[in-house]
Amino acid sequence: MCGRFAMDKKTDELIREFVADGGRAEDWAGSYSIAPTQTAPIVRERLVDNVVERELELARWDWDRPASRPKVPIINARMEKLPERFWVGPFSRSRCIVPMLGYYEWTGEKGSKTPHWIHSDELLAAAGLTWTTEVAGERRRVFVVVTREARDASGEIHDRMPAFLTRDLWDAWLDPQPLTVDGNTAASKQNRLQLLDELEASSSAIAATMRTHVVDRKVNNARTADPTDRTLITAV
Repeated sequence: MCGRFAMDKKTDELIREFVADGGRAEDWAGSYSIAPTQTAPIVRERLVDNVVERELELARWDWDRPASRPKVPIINARMEKLPERFWVGPFSRSRCIVPMLGYYEWTGEKGSKTPHWIHSDELLAAAGLTWTTEVAGERRRVFVVVTREARDASGEIHDRMPAFLTRDLWDAWLDPQPLTVDGNTAASKQNRLQLLDELEASSSAIAATMRTHVVDRKVNNARTADPTDRTLITAV
């Protein structure tokens, strides 16, 4: 996980839910099939003239690939790897929330996989990381979804799941003040580990609320699945 998710809330609804200023997501109308390299809304905070602004904006689900990695989308970041090397920078200073209605997982053999819809009773706030990079010669905002060991209804379907945030952790996760303390390695490490512990507890609490059901195989092909079709998440 996570390889496909859904978010059917429109821009105004997401702004009301997350108390965001709007940003550049005014054209978002919802989708029941968001796949890697496609665009989705994220919530982030930034400092503008020493004032924290929270905004909703559209970003590409795909991270900049290092030269040593195959040219496939980097869409997830393992929670346990956040304080280390590749992810330590964005984890320390560029976190975001990825709103989700739920997500999909698959079981079975290639060519005949069974899709499962995994969700909760409420709108989900997945932990994410975001950055600005060059995509096809254009500066674009991108994001990844933070994942953890599965402890939800998908545990028997897949060994990973998104790390979801309880509402009381939104502010700390979005805080644009860096976790890194200049000249103090010990304090920087402590800040990262503390937030990681909070994410562990938060995501475990949300995981306990998750459930799953099988859905139609028409969702299997991201190129042909109709993103406006709500029956993609209907139990069969």
